[in-house]
Amino acid sequence: MSEAVATEADGEARELLEDVVRIPSVSRNEGEAAERLKAFFDAHDREVWIDEVGNVRAPADDGVLLTSHIDTVPGDIPVRIEETDDGEVLWGRGSVDAKGPLCSMAVAAVRTGASFVGVVREEVDSTGGRYLVEDRESEPDAVINGEPSGWEGITLGYRGLLGGTYVATSESGHSSRPENNAIQDAIDWWAAVEDEFAKDEWHPVFERVTCKPVDFRGGTSDDGLSVEATMQVQLRVPPEYSTDEIREMADGHLGNGTVNWDDKVEPVMQSPRTSVARAFRAAIRDHDGDPTLLRKTGTSDMNVYARAWDCPMVTYGPGDSDLDHAPNEHIDLAEYDRAVSVLTDVTERLL
Repeated sequence: MSEAVATEADGEARELLEDVVRIPSVSRNEGEAAERLKAFFDAHDREVWIDEVGNVRAPADDGVLLTSHIDTVPGDIPVRIEETDDGEVLWGRGSVDAKGPLCSMAVAAVRTGASFVGVVREEVDSTGGRYLVEDRESEPDAVINGEPSGWEGITLGYRGLLGGTYVATSESGHSSRPENNAIQDAIDWWAAVEDEFAKDEWHPVFERVTCKPVDFRGGTSDDGLSVEATMQVQLRVPPEYSTDEIREMADGHLGNGTVNWDDKVEPVMQSPRTSVARAFRAAIRDHDGDPTLLRKTGTSDMNVYARAWDCPMVTYGPGDSDLDHAPNEHIDLAEYDRAVSVLTDVTERLL
């Protein structure tokens, strides 16, 4: 965080954030935190409801839709506010990813009259975001998605995701036989996929296809008649490719075995010259910050929205993204205050 003019503590915004962080909201269990958000909008006489999948919906001026996710990954981090030499820090699961961005957007929404949605299950399957794009009758004029970027950062791009499960079976036989069994077929296929997308260390990670096995099971079947192998895999997809192109290239290396590709999220890359990106650069400078344009190597609900809606969008929010999912997750409250101010200014400019 760069040097900036001190921002007065925003009591209302901080109270909402601390309350929401204190409520556990691991994916699929967001109900209590959603009710706290709803109560915040009720207190400001805003139309608000919780929809059938659990999203908090507070529609208003669709010149800007402010949206972030309510759910967190598992992990018990005792919630506390700690005094440091630089000010107060709030510890707790979700303080960065993404309750800091979520609550800053809720506050900006009630202060500007912009539309707001707190979505569920972003960390697992984007159920809330996918339902939102299907349920809305029209697209907003602009979208600000909430994820940690640091108060001076503006995220314009995310890689996509292709995930699937490889399954192979072979006849059982003595381990001295030279023929591949299913486990070897799985290993050979995955090695070929990694070779296909290999890049040298100087190639930017955002522009690479990165390959990661996330689960493997193999061995002799219960009846002893076959060898089985099952491997769950994920490939991160840069904007240069579509998920279909990556699937075809990976399938091209199959021998024995099949893959059920059941998770597809397309990559996204927005222009830095959109009205939303320009508004953020101006607002961050007005608060004595130095705007930084970011590209993230993971995925977010922005990928879902960009696929469905042809409108300008960015992702923004307070917090250090290196602390996402970490055991020491915490957020600087002065940075949070600045992000609330920047979001409010940007939304007013766009509306």
